[in-house]
Amino acid sequence: MKRLYPDVTRYDDGFIDVGNGHSLYFEQSGNPDGIPVLFIHGGPGAGLPPNYKSFFDSNKYRIIGYEQRGCGRSTPLADTNNNDTWLNVDDIDTLRSHLSIPEFLLFGGSWGSTLALLYALKYTAHVSGLILRGVFLARQQDREWFLSPHGCAAQLFPEHYRKFTKDIPPPLSANAVCEYYSAVLKSNNDVLKHAALRRWYQWEERLSRLSLPPGVGDAHCHYPMHLVTCLATLECHFLSNKCFIPENYIIDNIDKIAHIPGTIIHGRYDMICKTEAAETLHKAWRQSQLQIVPDAGHSTSEPSIGYALCRATRDMSRFLKEQTQ
Repeated sequence: MKRLYPDVTRYDDGFIDVGNGHSLYFEQSGNPDGIPVLFIHGGPGAGLPPNYKSFFDSNKYRIIGYEQRGCGRSTPLADTNNNDTWLNVDDIDTLRSHLSIPEFLLFGGSWGSTLALLYALKYTAHVSGLILRGVFLARQQDREWFLSPHGCAAQLFPEHYRKFTKDIPPPLSANAVCEYYSAVLKSNNDVLKHAALRRWYQWEERLSRLSLPPGVGDAHCHYPMHLVTCLATLECHFLSNKCFIPENYIIDNIDKIAHIPGTIIHGRYDMICKTEAAETLHKAWRQSQLQIVPDAGHSTSEPSIGYALCRATRDMSRFLKEQTQ
């Protein structure tokens, strides 16, 4: 399948109060009587991408998108108070209950794959299947891959890593990066804070795709400040706290979802999330299928990733239909 599905207009949207001062934005599109699928965005802090509905056949799917605590249209923006992994997992179930959905397919990419897996582990009975892209298992080695000078990202993009870490005193490590950025982002110096936010965002952006358009990821490229603030602040917050889950938690508990079907899509040259993580998950999860996309990195904006995701949703809709017959 070498195309995306047509984008569609939402038929419903609103906000849901999840407590602790947080209100989450959600929207629905597609077929109200179709297979319920929840799109779980990445980051933490990325918000809903503009084309996320194009991975689904809107005649077959009831497409639900939402923005996590502190993200996008959810309020308050970029707030780290009362914002941890398990609260975000519980928010998914609050949304499910609000929409009166007995069970749904989870579609998560990057950090969204982490939340999808954790939700499935905790609320197994409410999950019909999973489609995951750019798997992030939130282990120490996954954080090192993205932030450490010894990680693959820093090794392949040394000039960009040098800019990302230019004010951090040696010795450099993933923990040192998190400690530095956490301190600066909590400071009262707005000049330093804004510069740090942009450097973090530029590092993420530069790694996200195998091939970037001219200027993207460069220091002079303009990014909307609310996007920069949200992504950098929340990524730093979660990574600084080891994503609020024990080491290797997902793999250690994967037998809880051994019966749930899943498809894993991962770009071979993903510089943000290790391809090894997708392989490790696949080996541990008996009902999973793995496709390593040979000519892609991390982002859904890369054509081969998008096409693979469309095939996955098409095949999953057929499988789920057969299961109900």
